[in-house]
Order: sequence, then C-alpha cells, then structure tokens
Amino acid sequence: MEEDKIEKIKQGFWPKVKKVAGKVPFLADAIALYYAMLDPSTPLKAKLTIAGALAYFLTPFDAIPDILFGAGYIDDAGVVAAVLAAASMYVKDEHKKKAADFLDSNPEGNLEN
Repeated sequence: MEEDKIEKIKQGFWPKVKKVAGKVPFLADAIALYYAMLDPSTPLKAKLTIAGALAYFLTPFDAIPDILFGAGYIDDAGVVAAVLAAASMYVKDEHKKKAADFLDSNPEGNLEN
C-alpha cells in the first residue's frame, strides 16, 4: 500500500516539474527530495514522509490554490522546506547535485533529455 503512494508521486512528479520550471524557487529542493525518495538506502518511513510533501506539491487544490499567481506556492514551499529539514539526513549531496544538474540542463522544464 505504501509503495502505491510512491508510485503515484513518480507518475505525476515530472509533469508538474515541467509545468512550474522557472516559476517556483524551491524546485531544486523538491527534485532533491524526489531523488532521495527513490534512493534504495532511504528508509521507508522517510520515503513516505517525502512522498507526502511531494503529493502536497503535486496537488493544485491545497491551502493556497496554485492558480493564485505569486502566492499559490507559498504553502507548498513551506511543506517542502519542513520535510527537507526533517529528512535532511537522507537528502544526500548526490541528490542535490542531480537536482541541480537537471535544472541546469532543463531550465524551462524541457523533459525531452
């Protein structure tokens, strides 16, 4: 059952990244969390915590709807920041580097690479 939650995140994550690339300042952190969630060495409890934060990020209908220009991602940023702090021991430099490399090579969310 827990793995189903992670699979749903995997399906919706990159389309959301493509949609918001260049528009949200915390995208590198969300991508690093995503890579940490996929890492086999990350414990299941941490993966589920990360999946919860990423699910909140993926959902357009949350505390502040994402359609509100400028303010719509403030709550998402808070959730991502809180989980990043809570799961920081599992977000390794390699996850951060992969996130930075992705953003450097896909600045506008081009997922064709």
